[in-house]
Amino acid sequence: MPKTVAAFGEVMMRLEAPGLRLLSQTDTLQVSYSGSGVNVLSALSRFGHRVLPVTTLPDNPIGDAAEANLRKLGLLPDFVRRDGLHLGMYFLEAGFGARPSRVTYSNRPQSSFNTAAEGIYPFADIASSVDAVHFCGISLAMNDTVRRNALAFAEAVKAAGKTVIFDCNYRPALWGEDGYAIARPWYEKMLHLADIVCMNENDAIHVLGLPASSTERLHQLQELIPSVAKTYNIATIAGTHRHIEADGRHSLLGYLHTGDAFYFSDPLTFPVYDRIGAGDAYASGIIHGQLSEFAPEQTVRFASAASMLAHTIAGDTPFSSEAQIFRAMMEGIGDIER
Repeated sequence: MPKTVAAFGEVMMRLEAPGLRLLSQTDTLQVSYSGSGVNVLSALSRFGHRVLPVTTLPDNPIGDAAEANLRKLGLLPDFVRRDGLHLGMYFLEAGFGARPSRVTYSNRPQSSFNTAAEGIYPFADIASSVDAVHFCGISLAMNDTVRRNALAFAEAVKAAGKTVIFDCNYRPALWGEDGYAIARPWYEKMLHLADIVCMNENDAIHVLGLPASSTERLHQLQELIPSVAKTYNIATIAGTHRHIEADGRHSLLGYLHTGDAFYFSDPLTFPVYDRIGAGDAYASGIIHGQLSEFAPEQTVRFASAASMLAHTIAGDTPFSSEAQIFRAMMEGIGDIER
């Protein structure tokens, strides 16, 4: 049965240099609207769920354009506030070969979402009207007011008996100097409230400060994730391991930990067209599997296939339907590798 899912986070304008050009080479930019919550909700909308962002957009034509694009993605504006003047932006230069892609952020501290005051959202009312709410560590990196808003919302969701989803999504560049120490207490508070978490062993080691007895990533994962689940009473933890092959293709292994057991996808190897947002596609697959009561083996395979397909589509936002993802699970891996 379809669920009602909200997401708390910033809506951003993506400005992309066309093709493989640098910003210094182009006089044209391609505009789209994204954000971790936007990407997750857009995918869930395609899976049949009712989805609503909880955010603030500027009260001007830029906000009008952002809201219009959210509607196109299937997001409903019931919980979208309009206030302020600015929308956070990022500029993307697509990489090629030895040159990596480059993201340059602009105007984020002044954005309408990041300057919204505490107590401005009716969190208790929203929590009572949805089944689950998605939170992202990228939002926590912005400022203390956003962090307190996120925590208050998560507490309201938990008090209403609904599902709290937390994607750690730690970004060192956003947290700055001593970022791990600054982030840790906020992450711990969110983890204590969360039912579904997206993270891997690096988050456990660096953000939570847990020691690992091995240097091998899979061994670290299998050692640390059960400890995190027990310490914070988290029902489901999921994430991915990525490896970039010598020929530029990416290999992805998805994992899911639930009921004291690990479940892994088959390793998927594929060429990459646009990597940004693929982690959100994986998260959306885990959320959909959990809300739809898929078996754990099916959930992790579905999420991994969703992420794989997102790598083949331009833009941040996943556009694959449930049927397309199931087809990729059953028959698409070899075709994509060819």
